[in-house]
Amino acid sequence: MRVLTFASRNTKEITRDIMTSIFGIAFPIVLLLLLSLINKSIPQGSGPDLFEIQKLAPGITVFGLSFLSLFSSMLIAKDRTASFVLRLFTSPLKPSDFILGYTLPMLPMALLQSAICYVAALFFGLELSVNLLLAVVVNIPIAIVFIALGLLFGSVLSEKAVGGVCGALLTNLSAWFSNIWFDTSLVGGAFAKVADLLPFSHAVNAARAAVAGDFGAIFPDLWWVIGYAVVLLTAAIIIFSAKIKKN
Repeated sequence: MRVLTFASRNTKEITRDIMTSIFGIAFPIVLLLLLSLINKSIPQGSGPDLFEIQKLAPGITVFGLSFLSLFSSMLIAKDRTASFVLRLFTSPLKPSDFILGYTLPMLPMALLQSAICYVAALFFGLELSVNLLLAVVVNIPIAIVFIALGLLFGSVLSEKAVGGVCGALLTNLSAWFSNIWFDTSLVGGAFAKVADLLPFSHAVNAARAAVAGDFGAIFPDLWWVIGYAVVLLTAAIIIFSAKIKKN
């Protein structure tokens, strides 16, 4: 109950910043529009198949979720700056309750972002299928990864610093190593190995498998993302607890 009360308060904080929420939803749709138009202008068979809507749409939904890192990091960093969390730390809430309270309000936003992006993709030729609902659910673990990363950085960095780290560095990192814009295996070498170690390309592969209805191909990649989500959430709890006790 205490966690839900804290989560409700965080939900109100998120919804107050309506422009940030709109940007998180609108920017991926703009990317989807531009890349779809570019793909249509390329003669069939001449361009990369990664820009075909059935592969592009799942990739864009995953990329759009990277903005959750910025939202979560700004929220927790702002609370730390205002000493709000320090006051709450005298309550019966545990560090895990705090992290859960910050995470829960972000999940509906993640589902909404993914759903809207897939709906937009229908206008560019994506086939309407029940698989799209599965694809939205498959995006939950990678959403938790991005949220946990935001909470990690927000626990140790200032409100100003997290804007650069989560707003620029992390979104670019997830874009380059996600298998969305180009096939990382074609680059080869250390780049491909790093991309395979990180969760981003695995999340995109799982989402594409879900959209295609290739159910057997979802979990080899999704397990990797789930592992990252568990580890990062645990790390966020530990670091958040240590930071508060130190302060």
